[in-house]
Amino acid sequence: MALSKKQSIAIGVIAAAVVAVVAGGVALGINRPAEAVAAAEPSASAPAVEWVHTDPIPDAVAALEASGFTPIEPGKLTVAVGAFVPPLSYVPDGETLPAGTEPNIGSLIAESLGLEYNPVVVAWADWPLGIQSGKYDLITSNVTVTEERKELYDFASYRQDLLGFAVRSDSAIEKIDKADDISGLKVVVGSGTNQEKVLLSWNTELTAAGKAPAELNYYDDNAAATLALQSGRVDATFGPNATAAWAAKETGETKIVGIVPGGWPLQADIAAGTKKGNGLVEPVNVALEELIRNGKYADVLKVWNLESEGIETSQINPPGLPKS
Repeated sequence: MALSKKQSIAIGVIAAAVVAVVAGGVALGINRPAEAVAAAEPSASAPAVEWVHTDPIPDAVAALEASGFTPIEPGKLTVAVGAFVPPLSYVPDGETLPAGTEPNIGSLIAESLGLEYNPVVVAWADWPLGIQSGKYDLITSNVTVTEERKELYDFASYRQDLLGFAVRSDSAIEKIDKADDISGLKVVVGSGTNQEKVLLSWNTELTAAGKAPAELNYYDDNAAATLALQSGRVDATFGPNATAAWAAKETGETKIVGIVPGGWPLQADIAAGTKKGNGLVEPVNVALEELIRNGKYADVLKVWNLESEGIETSQINPPGLPKS
């Protein structure tokens, strides 16, 4: 069967969000983009690249000067970023460096501090040592705050970590936010993920109430999972909200009908991370607070259809997911 352009987009992106296997569990964070997606050609489905910029923020510049923090490279903020999948971070056609929400947040922080944005593409497994050793000043790469990580890093939050239910755009399903809403449905989910934990818990609740549980469908092949949704063999997919929301916007073939905290039942925060005690987190927090206030932050989320993951204030070292 030949695939339309929109079907190809969906195969490369939507399913990447819903069949991701997250190794390491909650203690290492919910979304590990370097390992959680396998889109063969993410740039093929990328929207036109759009960057949000800002002038230096006086209060943030002053906070940086008062902090005693010295950038690795004078005049630059070296930021570790990933290159995984839209809308978080990906390399667009014809480009050499990643774009997306995470790189743009990093560039806004640098500009706010009066520094040149110096991005470095980093594999997920390499950022912790790189931050600790001083190889990178900061990371903005979908890092979830955990209590374990807070022992070594300081964080300034900038997004909610959310999971999303996606259905076909013509589906009669309008809302999924509790156990009753999945009763009898066929739902695609990744084995070993926190989203599977949510569904298994909800199924236990349904069974105890004498109601039909959801049928969980596991796919190792992203294309097969996406085609299962498009063909009606399954009713919904459940995975990281960011990639599902972006795909819904780009293809028009799916819609998001429910979101659940990524650290369910606890709220999880995505944050910029730096070496603990180096003084950088306070200026970064000042920058993020002003970016939220002046609307630049909202502009970034709007570009990538992630308004649902926005926050009203940036916190330094917010409560993290507990150690496992």
